[in-house]
Amino acid sequence: MERIVKERDRLLRRSARLLGIAGVLASLLCLALPGSIDLATLAVLLPLYAVLLTAFYRIGANGSLIWVGAAVLAGAGAVLLGQVAVTGGLAALTGVGASPTGQSAAADAAFSFLSSWAVASVALILVTSLGRMLLLVGAFAVTVAATLFATAGRPVGLVTLAAVVAGWAVASAVGTLLGVGVVRAARRISNIGRAHRAERHASETEAQRRQGARLLHDTVLASLTLLAHQGVGVSADALTQQAADDARLLRQLRLGTAPLPSAASEYNLKTPVQESTLGNTLEAVKQRFGRMGLVVSWHGTGQVLLPADVLDAFLGSLAECLENVRRHAGVEEAHVTITDDDTSIRAMVTDSGVGFDQSTIAEGRLGFKESVVARLREVGGNVRVFSAPGSGTTVVLEVPK
Repeated sequence: MERIVKERDRLLRRSARLLGIAGVLASLLCLALPGSIDLATLAVLLPLYAVLLTAFYRIGANGSLIWVGAAVLAGAGAVLLGQVAVTGGLAALTGVGASPTGQSAAADAAFSFLSSWAVASVALILVTSLGRMLLLVGAFAVTVAATLFATAGRPVGLVTLAAVVAGWAVASAVGTLLGVGVVRAARRISNIGRAHRAERHASETEAQRRQGARLLHDTVLASLTLLAHQGVGVSADALTQQAADDARLLRQLRLGTAPLPSAASEYNLKTPVQESTLGNTLEAVKQRFGRMGLVVSWHGTGQVLLPADVLDAFLGSLAECLENVRRHAGVEEAHVTITDDDTSIRAMVTDSGVGFDQSTIAEGRLGFKESVVARLREVGGNVRVFSAPGSGTTVVLEVPK
C-alpha cells in the first residue's frame, strides 16, 4: 500500500507541475502581447513569474508544501501588482508612465490564467489528506482575496472571480479522481499479479506432480512390475542395479531436488556420453536396457546439443518406448534410429512385436499418453505412432533443438 501511495503522489506532483508551468507560460504570453501592460509593470512582475516557475518545478520534484506556499503567494502578488498598475500606483512610486485608465483585455486574461489555472493547479496535490485540504482552503482564500482586490470596481471582476472558483474546483476534482483512480488501478494490478502468481504456482505444482508421477512410473513401478513377475528374463545383478537407481531417485525426490539435468547435455552415438548424476544421458539408456535383457540396435551418427528440459523429455520418452517394447511387444529386440536436421531431433523406435490398437489405450493410463506424448508436447515436441495388432510398432519421437 505504501508503494501505491508513493506512485499516486508522484503522478499528482508531476501533473501539478505540468499544469502550473503551462498556466504561467500562458499568462506570460498574454502579457507579452503589444499594449497589454506597460514595461515598468512587466519588469516588476517578471521576478514573481520566475518564482512561480521555480516553485512548480520543485513541486513536481518533491511536492514540498514550502514551494506550494511560494507558488500561491507569488501568484497572489502578481495579481495585486496588476491592480497597482491599474490605479496608477506604480507610476507614483517609480515615476514611469503607468496609466490610470486601466489594463487591456490581454492583461486581464493573463491574471485570470494566473489565478484560475496556474495557481489553482496546486489543488492537485492538496486533496490527498485532511491536513492538506485545510491548506487547500487557505490557498483558495488567498487567491480569491487577491482577485477580488485586484478587480474591485471593474466589470471584469465577476467574470474573473467565476473563472477562479471554477479553476480551483476543477483542479480539486481532477486531483481527487486521479488519486482515487491510481489507487484503485494499482490495487487491481496487485490483485491480478497475486492471482497470476497463484495460478503459476498451481501450474508448477501440477507440473511437478506429473513429472514425479512419470518418474515413478518409468522407474520404481517398472521395477516393482519386474519383482511381481519374479524378474523373468532379467538377471539378479540387473535387478540390483535397477533397485539402486530407484533408491537414489526416491532419495532425491524426498529431499526436494528435481531429477533434471542442471545444464544442456549432448549425445553421441559413436563416443559414449559421460553419465550425469541422474543418469539422464543416452549412454545411460543404453546401459539400462542392456542390463534388462532387451537387445537394442542403435543407428545414426552425429553429436547434438539440447537444452536441459528438452533432453530430459526426449530421453525419458525414448526410455519409456523401449520399456513398452520390453514389457508388451513379446520380442527381445528393438531398433532405435536417431537423426537430426537444422531445427529438430528425431528418434524412431521400431519393433516387430505383437503391436496394438491405439484406440484401446485407456485415458487413465499413465504410461504411453503421459510418459511419452504429454512429456514431449510440454517441450514443443511431437509423437507419431504406427502400429496394428500383429504388425509390430514404430514410434517417432521429435523435439526441437
